[in-house]
Amino acid sequence: MFTTTTTFIVYIFGMLVIGIIAARSTSSLNDYVLGGRRLGKVVTALSAGASDMSGWLLMGLPGALYTTGISASWIAIGLTCGQWCNWKFVAARLRSFTANAADSLTLPDYFAARFQDRTRMVAVLAALIILLFFVVYCASGMVSGARLFEQTFGMDYSNALLIGAASTILYVFIGGFLAVSWTDTVQATLMAFALVITPIIVFADAGGPGAASEAVSAANPDLMAFMKGISLVSIISFAGWGLGYVGQPHILVRFMAARSVRGMGGARRISISWMVLCLTGAVLIGLYGNAFALRHPEISISNPEQIFIIITQTLFTPWVAGILLSAILAAIMSTLSCQLLVASSTLTADFYRRLIRKNAGQNELVWVGRLTLLMVAAIAYVIATDPNSGILRLVSYAWAGFGASFGPAVVLSLFWRGMNLKGCIAGMIAGAATVLVWEQFQWFGLYSLVPGFIISSVAIVLVSVLTARADDPCRELFGRLENQFWDEVKDH
Repeated sequence: MFTTTTTFIVYIFGMLVIGIIAARSTSSLNDYVLGGRRLGKVVTALSAGASDMSGWLLMGLPGALYTTGISASWIAIGLTCGQWCNWKFVAARLRSFTANAADSLTLPDYFAARFQDRTRMVAVLAALIILLFFVVYCASGMVSGARLFEQTFGMDYSNALLIGAASTILYVFIGGFLAVSWTDTVQATLMAFALVITPIIVFADAGGPGAASEAVSAANPDLMAFMKGISLVSIISFAGWGLGYVGQPHILVRFMAARSVRGMGGARRISISWMVLCLTGAVLIGLYGNAFALRHPEISISNPEQIFIIITQTLFTPWVAGILLSAILAAIMSTLSCQLLVASSTLTADFYRRLIRKNAGQNELVWVGRLTLLMVAAIAYVIATDPNSGILRLVSYAWAGFGASFGPAVVLSLFWRGMNLKGCIAGMIAGAATVLVWEQFQWFGLYSLVPGFIISSVAIVLVSVLTARADDPCRELFGRLENQFWDEVKDH
């Protein structure tokens, strides 16, 4: 216990030091929100990956594989395909469009500039959607942290929740975007190490990969069947997770913060390689956690989402276990920190600066950003106080909300000249409403992101076509942004 505690304290202290260093480079809202748009390709790549893969990577996903079997890996397949498309088709364009459309700092900022909305209606709507789903997303990260401290140190849930949340909030509060991005790079490395070494030790404990597979098959053959027992609707739902990438503000902001469109190809290769490595490790840990459970019947696994923690505490020495368990904390902190920052940035840039204090100074805006961060964290904390909250359930809800609300709007705004303001607003409302309603009824067992994405896309196209004007300034702006993008590509 002492060894693990020491490792956690050293890790958290290191993150706070990075936050303090980053604070010295944070003097404006641009610095606090986007790090001055000066992230290199390695930091951009690993930061995008780490901010994406929250505690669900080491807890929620292994738990799903442990319970459902190899068929749940369709989630990993869908995510990998979706993120590759996001990097390939969205990343560079979004970096260029946001920089050239009034130097947009946030997604709501971009929508308002792209569709020439002087009333800021679309920005306010987008900001409200971000706040709605991000408090749920942040709550999932806090639940992950609570589960980690609860299992590792035997704490009661309420104390574990408080410590886990405070660990992340403090360094984001101090350093802003640079602190989040720099720590994400460290955290991504630690996560990859944990997800490579742990499956190897699980196989060794079981007598090798073959013996582990035989043990799992003998216990329940369906766990090793990639297609057996899974319906077409389930496959679509699992794979449909990939649609969500193009609408996640905490991932898209990494593209916006890149130094330039130059290096996006290299960043994509780094990020996808890291992602495949981590997802494969998580799948193996969850699936072959069943072999571990058979070899250690004396160990109770009441919560499948804690299988990685239990394996680590059982098969590794205390010092190594402390390092590997810090990887869960890294996954939690990396995503939660980015989500809190994006939510607070939205409140600061799209509400306070636009509607309350238009002439606010940069130092004032940075401090408002910090205070609104605490406010968002407090709301998420209240949601997370329910000890029965499921990590994957909370993540899937928020992921669907963002993917359906913003995904079609982002993609079509980058590629279709005919999209207009009314279409954008209609698409965001349709996507968010579909997810909110679908999640209550779970029709056909289909993941709400899939119908939400489709209905949002249809709404954008239909409304844009029906309200089209030949003199719409959005068309001219799109042409300029498109030309500037290709000029940047040619320059590099």
